Amino acid sequence: MTAITHDTAAARPGLPAGTHLVGGLAFATVSAVSFGLSGPLARGLIDTGWSPGAVVTVRIGLAALVVAPLGLSALKGRWFLLRRNAALIAVYGALAVAGAQFAYFSAVSYMQVGPALLIEYTAPAAVVVWLWLRHGQRPGPVTLVGAGLAAAGLTLVLDVFSESSLSTPGVLWALGAMVGATSYFLISADVDNGLPPLTLAAGGLTVGTAILTVLGAVGLLPMHANTRPATYAGHGVEWWVPLLLLGLVTAAVAYTFGIAAGRRLGSRLASFVALLEVLSAVVFAWLLLGELPRPVQLAGGALILTGVVAVKVGERRVQVSP
Repeated sequence: MTAITHDTAAARPGLPAGTHLVGGLAFATVSAVSFGLSGPLARGLIDTGWSPGAVVTVRIGLAALVVAPLGLSALKGRWFLLRRNAALIAVYGALAVAGAQFAYFSAVSYMQVGPALLIEYTAPAAVVVWLWLRHGQRPGPVTLVGAGLAAAGLTLVLDVFSESSLSTPGVLWALGAMVGATSYFLISADVDNGLPPLTLAAGGLTVGTAILTVLGAVGLLPMHANTRPATYAGHGVEWWVPLLLLGLVTAAVAYTFGIAAGRRLGSRLASFVALLEVLSAVVFAWLLLGELPRPVQLAGGALILTGVVAVKVGERRVQVSP
């Protein structure tokens, strides 16, 4: 894997710094909202008898079909970039795509979605710790406060206080999903490898699809599917409609925009903005599945936004140790 030696935003020639930041935040927000739609859409299919493994494999496979031609075109004949970064693409596909998906769905087979998602989304804190221990990017007090606010907000949004106990295998799988999410943020923000965002997304999705397919073929990932209509907001829709949205919006758009955001914002800020995925998932679950958010969850969303702002303020004060 190419060494990630810094966490600074890569400025684009000719663009003002403010424009660069606004563009990065826009990409990150679209990515987070797109990812947040995946859970409610998948839930509608799972309720009809689809297995989580089948849903995620089709989702990633469709995205790979869409993004692969764009990724190859973005190379503009620089095929040496693929050879030079083959290991990076393989790690990205294995950890950030297939690994995170497989571990997360394995976690929710042992425990409820809320606690599993909360554990997985300790990834932003893991990014801060990794950059501190591996690259000497010591977080300032404002960054730490922002991380604490975001963590508190997630706890309120997911409303996990009512949980009496957690499954040990479920916690371990959720921690594995956290590792996959952390690798997603770190690799997406690496500007030194020379790979265009579309190419990295295409390579990761292709490798991820291959891995998930193999896991299904050997029986580690159950694959069950049918053509029964799925129900959203009280209305039935054909089974292929949510599948297309899962592939095109929640995977192709989400991964591509997420990488573009990481290149502009750095892995630290991009990972915290991605916390909006949880809030988005709550809103979409309310609109599509009738799961109305409680006031405490809305308060948690406000804390998440406050934490993201604090992290951005603190990012300018990061001290790099010798």
